[in-house]
Amino acid sequence: FAVRPPEEVREDVRGLSETAKRQVRRVFLADGDAVALSTRRLLDLLALLRAELPNLERVSSYANARNLLAKSVEELRQLREAGLELLYLGLESGDDVTLAAIHKGMTVEEQIEGCRRATQAGIDLSVTAILGLAGAEHSLRHARATGEAFSRIDPQYIGVLTLMLEPGTAMLQRVRAGELRLPDSIGMLRELREMIATTNVTDCLFRSNHASNYLPVGGRLPQDKQSLLDALDRVLAAPSLVQL
Repeated sequence: FAVRPPEEVREDVRGLSETAKRQVRRVFLADGDAVALSTRRLLDLLALLRAELPNLERVSSYANARNLLAKSVEELRQLREAGLELLYLGLESGDDVTLAAIHKGMTVEEQIEGCRRATQAGIDLSVTAILGLAGAEHSLRHARATGEAFSRIDPQYIGVLTLMLEPGTAMLQRVRAGELRLPDSIGMLRELREMIATTNVTDCLFRSNHASNYLPVGGRLPQDKQSLLDALDRVLAAPSLVQL
């Protein structure tokens, strides 16, 4: 990860054709966690976007709790007023043991506090978690703790993905060595069900429809919670009848 020079970013935006500038409605600050930038740099960037893109409606970015905690609520509120409306944050798990095992580098409480600051500043949150992250043995503990963390964060969006192990990663080596056993497809769905059952939020769009997921499900919580649980129960009762 590295921060690009400001002049390169300005060139990216100003170099767009006038037609493209008029067409842009949403901007995502890529490719790492842009909240790592200083508040001044971010405010300059947001001002540039507003000046160059006449029909801009929303700016969003990745964020992690450490960088949110490095900013005051007032700084985050300034960013919200300048146009930063939505942050995508990878909670991964609400279980501290699981977070330590994957070297997340932050505790659950730190992540919840970072999210609280963003919410206080009026910034919407899209928070993600990963099924299978704690292995089969601690699957339901990870699910319950994550649902409880979702409930405390109370984000506008929740996304749940399924663990996909990449070559060269320490976790893949642990799996191959037999040190960690991952849940099978039904175990992943059981984990998802437990996570949804434990999640109690105010008004949230819930999605588990990433390409990694065995079964795409989604709805709005809390009103669709029971229908999501019922759908998962039907699959868990007769998995052979469903194409995962």
